[in-house]
Amino acid sequence: MDYTVINNEKDNRFEIHLDEKIAFEQYKLFDGGISYIHTEVPSELGGKGIAAYIAKYVLDYAEEHHLKVKPYCPYIKSYIDRHPRYQANSLFHNQESQQNEN
Repeated sequence: MDYTVINNEKDNRFEIHLDEKIAFEQYKLFDGGISYIHTEVPSELGGKGIAAYIAKYVLDYAEEHHLKVKPYCPYIKSYIDRHPRYQANSLFHNQESQQNEN
């Protein structure tokens, strides 16, 4: 699978270009963090694991840039649920953990 990943800052999205199609994760920046709000994968790219790759890529990006994550996108939140290493960086997961401790 030969693909390219770019941060399209003009449109606020991370894009994966594969087979002349584009899958992306829409984001918004806030002070000290990043909100992931929408994953879109064209049907032609379905079943290739692209959505999971996007999730891992954007969560690694946040970690590398010391950004806290607000996973408004249900797919990103679900990915974090299945991969606990990303939970410490997720504002929503931290809130849930704190509430469970009280």
